[in-house]
Amino acid sequence: MSISRVLDDQDNLTYYIAIFNDITHKKRIENEIHQLAFYDPLTGSPNRHLLRDRLNQAINVAHRENTQLCLIFLDLDRFKEVNDTLGHGAGDDLLIEVAQRLKNCVRDVDTVCRFGGDEFILLLNDINEKTVIEKAQTILATVLKQYVIQNEVLTLSASIGIAMYPRDGEDYATLLKNADTAMYGAKENGRNAFRFYQAELDGSTMRRMVVENALRNAIENNELWLAFQPQICITTKNLKGVEVLLRWNNETLNHPSPDEFIPIAEATGLIVSIGEWVLKESLKQAKLWLDAGLEPFTIAVNISARQFWNENFSSFVHSSLLETGVPPHLLELELTERVVMREPEAIIDIMNELSLLGVKISIDDFGTGYSSLNYLKRLPVTKLKIDQSFVRDIESDNDDGIIVLSIIQLAKALGKETIAEGVETLGQELFLFENGCDTIQGFLHARPMAITIFESWLDKKLCE
Repeated sequence: MSISRVLDDQDNLTYYIAIFNDITHKKRIENEIHQLAFYDPLTGSPNRHLLRDRLNQAINVAHRENTQLCLIFLDLDRFKEVNDTLGHGAGDDLLIEVAQRLKNCVRDVDTVCRFGGDEFILLLNDINEKTVIEKAQTILATVLKQYVIQNEVLTLSASIGIAMYPRDGEDYATLLKNADTAMYGAKENGRNAFRFYQAELDGSTMRRMVVENALRNAIENNELWLAFQPQICITTKNLKGVEVLLRWNNETLNHPSPDEFIPIAEATGLIVSIGEWVLKESLKQAKLWLDAGLEPFTIAVNISARQFWNENFSSFVHSSLLETGVPPHLLELELTERVVMREPEAIIDIMNELSLLGVKISIDDFGTGYSSLNYLKRLPVTKLKIDQSFVRDIESDNDDGIIVLSIIQLAKALGKETIAEGVETLGQELFLFENGCDTIQGFLHARPMAITIFESWLDKKLCE
């Protein structure tokens, strides 16, 4: 309301004119703009812009009053699996519930920010390290409690990184970076844990972050390539198949080994798209060999847990076979024993779907994952792959020899083949031959080779 005063000189009177404006709509729009600018639309929590403002204010207060504050970087473990299995709607519901639980864990003077995706930042004011530890333990326990989302009971854990002001940084960017670094350290320690920032974390964690970022563009940049390691019939010494192994050609990162980048791909979910690329490229190469008139041999491709449990995995395998024209019986999918025994009842259905396509399935690293014989006899598996940790010392370690012999006898009793990996000496080969192993793979006959080297090796093999 605005009021104007008007004087009438003739009558010596004063008049007041009031004008009313309804600004409800304008104020609503202003509030909505403010909400969108400073709050997360899904959870209603402060966003990163409001976090920056509050943290800068908190730093000024802490500096003036000589107190400490804490920045907690929280990342939900394996959240992507919820989206992949139940859909993004369930994922959103889960994030809303997590945000509410986190708000209940802190004081009114503190801030819970949804930083993005499944990441949350907590700003705790005027707090000491002992209290931070207690708070971190409470937060982990709170996140870990069961959720009921769309009639599904879920369990979720979190990894927490902690940076303290002023010890670990005196500005927004430094504190955020160091809390993030500490969070990666917590993940590497097994998840569902918290870790304070330590300067020595920077090297390994920064390397991991750089590798992860580069890996996201590795396919597009044509940096990934396939190596092939022959699998040899132990009696005839003929080629029975090849195992396809992934390699990464990145000079900037000094060509990261699979032991380094595969776990990162698994943890981030990149393994799904990378695994699909490996499978398709393997089948394309197999088709080229068939078209060139080579004697058919099996192409063994490793399948990750995330890839296998993707709801479209069976249909992807089917479409890839149809697209390339490779006969299904020439494709062998290698699953680790731990993947197979994770949910054996559910896995039997998926494996039966693949088996009906004509695809072969083998259990990799057999003997390391505590298989149940009750399930093993029901799985449509054609081959058990003896882990190299047992093969390595079969000449000198009687226990390893007994384990390998037991696996071979078990496989024969179940009508399955055996292949031993990591065979490097004639003594190992002789032991495996005398005890009835079917196939061997290892440096004794050939290392993993790039395509051109493998084809040259194969030409020599065929001329023997």
